[in-house]
Amino acid sequence: MPPFPTSSVQQARAALAARLRELRLDAGITGKELARRCGWSVAKSSRIENAVTPPSDEDIRSWCTACGAEGQAADLIAANRQADSMYVQWKRLQRTGMKQLQEASTPLYERTRLFRVYASHVIPGYLQTPGYAAALMGTIAGFRSTPDDVSEAVEARMRRSRVVHEGDHRFATLLEENVLHHRVGDTDVMAGQLGSLLAAMALPSMSLGIIPAAVAREQVMWPLEQFTVFDEARIHVELLAAKVTVTAPGELDIYLRAFARLTELAVYGAEARTLILKAIEALR
Repeated sequence: MPPFPTSSVQQARAALAARLRELRLDAGITGKELARRCGWSVAKSSRIENAVTPPSDEDIRSWCTACGAEGQAADLIAANRQADSMYVQWKRLQRTGMKQLQEASTPLYERTRLFRVYASHVIPGYLQTPGYAAALMGTIAGFRSTPDDVSEAVEARMRRSRVVHEGDHRFATLLEENVLHHRVGDTDVMAGQLGSLLAAMALPSMSLGIIPAAVAREQVMWPLEQFTVFDEARIHVELLAAKVTVTAPGELDIYLRAFARLTELAVYGAEARTLILKAIEALR
């Protein structure tokens, strides 16, 4: 498993390891004896207890049995799976294609009242046109060698994006200016996408800010990875290899503070429209 990229995951793993260690100590056995009862090497039990190696469900069952605490196995397995869900490889999420991933996140989008999105690479999903989404998803499917269900996934994304126009939702969206110039699809697709951004600025639910490429960032905020804040309960961070879910209060606060600083760098209204229009003109 790759290194855990956030302290939220590390803390969850460490908490689980600490609970396993307590079970061993309560049972009055050494790490060597636990390894013998489980049929493992001493090194394996040490790695699990020190949160170096994440245990499997079967490892937890064996540990609990060795400690005479079979009744706690189910809770510990649940905690282990929750920690595992904080860092999920795209390969795992998209193993059956991308449609299912769009549909799985729809309930989260429907119940979220305030979205705060920082986009440093591509247009956020809820603002994508069908053409832009198809071009982007086609590239992703090819790069990750996932099943090609792009057409169905685009339709699912468009259905999920209805939250922009329906219900009591608000969207605070920040785009790095470079996103306007990253070519996704052909010229017509990009022109349509940029025109759609102009239209989105008029929506009462939408606040759209653009951070100029030439803005002075000293002592404010540097460009970050793309992330979405759902109310103040969770954050999804998009890495190349995986999606990271952040729920720890301390880390939530870090991203919220970063978003507030990035907001200070952005331009809105007429200035933002001017940047979009310049990007459209550059397509010619």
